[in-house]
Amino acid sequence: MWRSRNTLTKIVATLGKASSDAATIRKLVEAGASVFRLNFSHGSLDDHLQVLRNVRQVEAELGYPIGVLGDLSGPKIRVGQVIEGGVHVEAGQDVVFQREPLVATGPRFSSTYLGLVSDVATGQKLLINDGAIRMLVVELKPDEIVCRVTTGGLITSGKGINLPNTQVKLPCVTEKDYVCLEWAIRNELDFIAMSFVREASDVELLHRRILEMMKGSGRRSLPIIAKIERPEALHNIDAILDAAEVIMVARGDLGVEMDLAEVPAIQKRLVDAAQRRGKPCIVATQMLETMISNASPTRAEASDVANAILDGADAVMLSGETAVGAYPVLAVDTMSRIAAATEEYVRSTPHRPPPMTTERMKGHWTAAIAHGAWMIAQDVRAKVIVAATESGLTALHLSQNNFRIPIVIGSDDLSTLRRITVLNGVTPVAITMPPDLDQFTELFDELLLSRGWVNRGEPVVILAGHPSGRVGSTNSLAVHYVGDPSTGYRGRAGQR
Repeated sequence: MWRSRNTLTKIVATLGKASSDAATIRKLVEAGASVFRLNFSHGSLDDHLQVLRNVRQVEAELGYPIGVLGDLSGPKIRVGQVIEGGVHVEAGQDVVFQREPLVATGPRFSSTYLGLVSDVATGQKLLINDGAIRMLVVELKPDEIVCRVTTGGLITSGKGINLPNTQVKLPCVTEKDYVCLEWAIRNELDFIAMSFVREASDVELLHRRILEMMKGSGRRSLPIIAKIERPEALHNIDAILDAAEVIMVARGDLGVEMDLAEVPAIQKRLVDAAQRRGKPCIVATQMLETMISNASPTRAEASDVANAILDGADAVMLSGETAVGAYPVLAVDTMSRIAAATEEYVRSTPHRPPPMTTERMKGHWTAAIAHGAWMIAQDVRAKVIVAATESGLTALHLSQNNFRIPIVIGSDDLSTLRRITVLNGVTPVAITMPPDLDQFTELFDELLLSRGWVNRGEPVVILAGHPSGRVGSTNSLAVHYVGDPSTGYRGRAGQR
């Protein structure tokens, strides 16, 4: 049974060689992870399939829905093959990048993008390994470019290359991405993350391809997480939010593509934009980076996680900390404890009204009822919000209201439950939905009491819909005192 001590903020953990076995995955869930990331930039699809099977095994054992996202590599440019041990370059040294592949043994390299030497211009920056190694392009030749090193370091195979001043002529989705996407659909992943999104049309293109691949399968479209890591995306963020189901503030590439000093403010702008648009937001990259090799984070890292939560992020993500780090379970536990402490502080502050979302502005009735539930919950001092969902829409609207108390969402659709694991405050529960509203109240009474979420006599707010079992039918709410048969929806048998 899923533990009752879980944070409102969701934790996304990347799986890798340090965390791919079922025993470790179970410990990660018990420590607080609710969504796992498969990074298609590393490992084979066969490797990812075994990891996915381990996640689903743990999910079945715990009886708790677990979300899995596949992260497409996108048009990421990387250093080509380099001799084992790498090649060290010094500041002031000239190095060459050539079009044709080679195994680099000295200051001559290749890249995974043959068009690199055609796209850049003299005076532009070329950065390697998230900007740890920095160069300027000083000379162009027909099939190679000459770069002068301004900050030296060790160059090894596969390190990322960023060109912050260059308009790269790469497609937003590569052929490798389409292979990974087909695999993700076939193996029923819950989210797909799209790298280097520039504008809404990029997301729309991927949506169309997903629908084509899913045609005849009977499944709904796969939710897209748009990773914001290019300057162009910032100018198009509202349209991107309209097109995508979730955004991720991917601070690694964002901090290389733009002035690093701007990233904290950009993070706040993006989280705020997501809240106004009613879309979940994940904050990612180097949140507890020190814990890749140390058992404790720095004070600055702990503050970074807390500030993302204070900004209003739905989820915070761990990358290398859990994929290749020495302390994957401890990293999740640490992030969970930071989240719990931050949420406790937030509960002590005045409760501001939730933001006016796009759907509320449009008069969407589920969004309005969810907002009404927030106001009623304040007045009756509710301990829990309870609802059922078919599509996940009710869960999304409730999550947008920042209740500061758990939102327990029941459904008999496991796919839907997995897709709401990224929503702030939401705890998904697999249930068999009864046909009548009186049984609905009784079912949730038993659930809340058995899992220790409430005590008898404590108030909860229940959202329901009739007719039940239909997408978009949430149209009523009730105040219920747990165990009191005269409250909630009891006595309304036969209502649909």
